[in-house]
Amino acid sequence: MKILQTEIVLKPQPRGFHSITDEILRQLPDGMADIKAGLCQIFIQHTSASLSINEDADPSVRNDFESWFNQTVKEDEPIYTHTYEGADDMPAHLKTALLDTSLLIPIRNGKLALGRWQGIYLGEHRNNATARKLLITVFGE
Repeated sequence: MKILQTEIVLKPQPRGFHSITDEILRQLPDGMADIKAGLCQIFIQHTSASLSINEDADPSVRNDFESWFNQTVKEDEPIYTHTYEGADDMPAHLKTALLDTSLLIPIRNGKLALGRWQGIYLGEHRNNATARKLLITVFGE
């Protein structure tokens, strides 16, 4: 079994959901093309941003995601006690918990086996985000 790993840094994005599929594809570990069958794990090393796989053909899907999450997980709720990092911080943690910090994608013949319309989203849940680090681990034969 072959195991490959690389870290990529995504430039800061405005709050919302962003397609990062192409950026990830450009920076996959060297040697992945040799893997006939395997898995690719993508892990974001942050607690206020998330990863998701969803429709990537129509950008309005990402806008609807942002609208729904903002309506569902509101800022300035009186029940929050973790408030010293700003009104958007605790909601960002909750949104990350509802989505995920890790994705596992099959590899077939050296390529990510995403469905026809699927893409990888970065969910940026902070108003003034920093660069985001992703650790990509590929394993297979």
